[in-house]
Amino acid sequence: MNGQHRAGRPPLVLALHGTRSQAGQAVASDLAAAVAATLPGVEVHLGWADVLAPTLTETLSGLGEAIVVPGFLTAGYHVTSDLPAAVEASGGRARLARPIGPALVPAVADRLAAAGDPADAVVLAAAGSKRRRSLDEVAAAAQRLAAMIGRPVVPGYLTAADPTVPDAVARLRASGHRRVAIASYLLAPGVFADRLDEAGADLVSAPIGVHPLVVEAVRSAYAAFLGRELHLASALATASGVERIA
Repeated sequence: MNGQHRAGRPPLVLALHGTRSQAGQAVASDLAAAVAATLPGVEVHLGWADVLAPTLTETLSGLGEAIVVPGFLTAGYHVTSDLPAAVEASGGRARLARPIGPALVPAVADRLAAAGDPADAVVLAAAGSKRRRSLDEVAAAAQRLAAMIGRPVVPGYLTAADPTVPDAVARLRASGHRRVAIASYLLAPGVFADRLDEAGADLVSAPIGVHPLVVEAVRSAYAAFLGRELHLASALATASGVERIA
């Protein structure tokens, strides 16, 4: 998505995992459009970390300077390894903002309510990672969701970590919870979201999708990073001026 951007306002590149799901790709396009509507004068582009083209490296190579907002819910392998590598491979002129996940637990609660909750207990279903930081972030999100909805919430993972989502559902049932829901901690439809329907829960919420909190999280991550850079530039300019006066 292209548009005229004011001097000093670099393009925003929304880095996403990528999916062959048409519905998932539509969510990505709609999200980019929604973010662009909140940032007049800023170019908003998609860059794919996996599966689809243009890759993030290709997108960044055509832009030069840009701010990359990771459209990932935790700091897993893509955020800590693949995205920095893509920035480096494209020439190293882009900068990475923070992931958007921590602000989105209320959006997960909204999707869960829309699915027909209440349930006795909930599995927060995340993609999974071998990165301890990523798993800790999912566990923290589960605690926040539990506090919001007033029921037990435990993490479950679709790959790379335990417990799996079906195992987490089974454990809740074994501990006496008769009605178990799955809250999808995924951004968009795709293979992972499809698997949740077979995990043995009584209901499954939709992926977060183009929720207003997602749009705001992306916009805020871009603005916060840009603000830090502008503050640093101002501080350096002030220091330089003091040196010249001295």
